Amino acid sequence: MGSVQSVAVWCVVCGVAVVCSGAVQGVEPAQVIDLTHSFHAGTIYWPTEKGFQFQQGDNGLNAKGYYYAANRFTTAEHGGTHLDAPRHFSADGQTADQIPVERLIGEAAVIDVTRQCAADATYLVSIEDLMGWEEAHGRQLRDVIVLLKTGWADRWNDRTAYLGTERMGPEAVAELRFPGLAPIAARWLARERGVKAVGIDTASIDHGPSTHFETHVTLCTANIPIFENVASLDRVPAEGAWVTALPMKIQGGSGGPLRIIATFPTP
Repeated sequence: MGSVQSVAVWCVVCGVAVVCSGAVQGVEPAQVIDLTHSFHAGTIYWPTEKGFQFQQGDNGLNAKGYYYAANRFTTAEHGGTHLDAPRHFSADGQTADQIPVERLIGEAAVIDVTRQCAADATYLVSIEDLMGWEEAHGRQLRDVIVLLKTGWADRWNDRTAYLGTERMGPEAVAELRFPGLAPIAARWLARERGVKAVGIDTASIDHGPSTHFETHVTLCTANIPIFENVASLDRVPAEGAWVTALPMKIQGGSGGPLRIIATFPTP
């Protein structure tokens, strides 16, 4: 990573990304892209979950004359843009609060498989797809956050198109249809490349028809965090962006809601 991007990332992590546009001498203006879907009653969750429940409080001007708002929400760990902590599919895996923060921040490698997924709704991202990125960019996928761009985020506002079914409950799981990462490619990333994390713009890192979730098992056993339902990958360059993916720090959690952003220099 170059010094320009490193400084920009530092600004973002400190919560002052807007200052990067000119407050630090010699630093180029940075674009900050939110890769998170908003949470609301219609947010997509796994068909067996209730979804995001928001209870608005008694908000408004109080007797002392100032406005006050405080609401409540209830949610499953795994829904909307979220983290799968390694504990999700590994008894010895790190829980959400145990993941080193360094694994959640890093350079992004965006793997574009939109063409393949448009032709096959249950496409499995292959080792060949990953090596294609390496050949195109003249480097290996080491010490990066791999983000798989399937194009499925464009379907987010249509639950049936996104999941492959409109049904709810356990019987709906067998009808799920969306792309994912092939188990053999997950093993390659874990054993041969040692990536920091893997994200995807679908409901699961395993494709919809999966029944044994081998990709989850492989990555979680290697303590590799997974980001699911990632948004707006079409706005992130294939190389050169910096990702910050900070989940709710739930003690003992197998995952949790995630706020994920990408930062890169303005062209």
